[in-house]
Amino acid sequence: MADGTIPNVLSIAGSDPSGGAGAQADLKTFAALRCHGMAAITALTAQNTRGVRGVHVPPADFVVAQIDAIFDDIDVAAVKIGMLANGAVASAVAAALRRRRPPFIVLDPVLVATSGDSLGAPDLVGAIMRDLLPLASLVTPNIPEAMRLTGLPAPVDEGDLEALARALHARGARAVLVKGGHLEGETARDVLFDGAGISIHSAPRVDTRNTHGTGCTLSSAVAALVARGLPLQAAVGAAKTFLTDALRGADDLRVGGGHGPVNHFRSLWLRS
Repeated sequence: MADGTIPNVLSIAGSDPSGGAGAQADLKTFAALRCHGMAAITALTAQNTRGVRGVHVPPADFVVAQIDAIFDDIDVAAVKIGMLANGAVASAVAAALRRRRPPFIVLDPVLVATSGDSLGAPDLVGAIMRDLLPLASLVTPNIPEAMRLTGLPAPVDEGDLEALARALHARGARAVLVKGGHLEGETARDVLFDGAGISIHSAPRVDTRNTHGTGCTLSSAVAALVARGLPLQAAVGAAKTFLTDALRGADDLRVGGGHGPVNHFRSLWLRS
């Protein structure tokens, strides 16, 4: 923040007991980027680096009770929304945030895990489009998520990514960052459309299988950096740099036999 205080950032997301994605990845990201992280848990998952074994979803009113407990006591500079599990939880979260009016909301529409396992009930997409998309300051889908939300075919180039971003903006999103990591090539390109113009955020592709939680990390990094005072475009660019650095350090970790996590603290540990 401009006065040098440490901002408080809230993750509304599912729990990943392996520590690679979800609220755990968000909290690591907030800490690495000098924010105080908080978490309202929307779902308990039984998962590891190989896949999701089960999901337990608390009642929607208990999810709201967690959110209200935070806002009743703590100044929240930004909110990141991740896994919501079903339409009832998504709509309840949207209603709570409409009441609380945080200054910045990042919506990462988590629908499928890195392992390919589904993380949302059939009614989730409708609730996201109806209740959350117009509420979010920024929506950050990857390509499969953007295709599912818009109904458009698979993109093959940056122009198609732009079309996905514009389609989501037309459906009510204020700003859209379509992540292009699923496209092939030596460079990973993400397309940001803020209603006024398109910007491309590129980084060299990192050769690692440890990509668990990349989407969670990027969206929570944007939330943290905006909470610290960066404008949206600068925050997206800095978040992309942070994620690329975390991917470069991913193979230093030895976490599981599947898609392991990124190394959120690589730059801090190198300095120490």
